[in-house]
Amino acid sequence: MNDVPDPEELLDRAGFDAETNVLTQRQAVVLALREHDVAQATIADRLGTSRANVSSIEASARENVRKAGETVAFAEALRAPVRVVVEAGTDLYDVPSRVYDACDEAGVKVDHAAPELMKRVSDEAGDAVENRQILEDLLIGVTTDGTVTVRESREADRPE
Repeated sequence: MNDVPDPEELLDRAGFDAETNVLTQRQAVVLALREHDVAQATIADRLGTSRANVSSIEASARENVRKAGETVAFAEALRAPVRVVVEAGTDLYDVPSRVYDACDEAGVKVDHAAPELMKRVSDEAGDAVENRQILEDLLIGVTTDGTVTVRESREADRPE
């Protein structure tokens, strides 16, 4: 097992602090080793557990990372000075002008030309955009530094 990297060294190098992280120490170790292509069976031997347990720890860790990313995206959307709700049924080609107009009103500069903005919206919206059609309400935020965020919006689902 000499070719297996030292997990504590990997965590130190990445700046892992269990006190401020959403991952447990064990989850961080498993993820660090998996990111270095260490097999689950090898990790299980190293940690004195089963491969099934390592698989479960890894799945939980990846879900925690996904949720943490979602939380950050939510916080960014909340503090973005420009927020544009794009309703389902909107043509993707109409999105840039709506975003640019809202940014002009707020005095914020967007870091993307129209084609790049449409691609960013399409990529980040995932299944909520098909071809040129917006299928789900989207919330497009633009931060003061021009960063664009895209999230599905639940605004239309709220009771009046």
